[in-house]
Amino acid sequence: MLDREASPDDLAELRDFAATRSGVEFYVEPETTATDTTAVAVASDGEWIRRRVGSPVVARDLAAELGIPAYDAAIVGYPDAMRRYRRPGQGH
Repeated sequence: MLDREASPDDLAELRDFAATRSGVEFYVEPETTATDTTAVAVASDGEWIRRRVGSPVVARDLAAELGIPAYDAAIVGYPDAMRRYRRPGQGH
């Protein structure tokens, strides 16, 4: 049983992230037994958010609407900048 379905707010947050950061790309993660399909939006500096999208088609359609690339995270992995990113207040 999934924890919750994707909502319009999830898509709105992805749109807002893409509109307010540079170099954003989507990394689409498959549905699991616990979580719906998600998209990780990653900016060029490595800042990122993860939101439910409902299906890979929704994620790819949203990316096309925004004019940004979408990748299959299970195939390509995640960008190094995402792993290096430190959220404010995280320390070293």
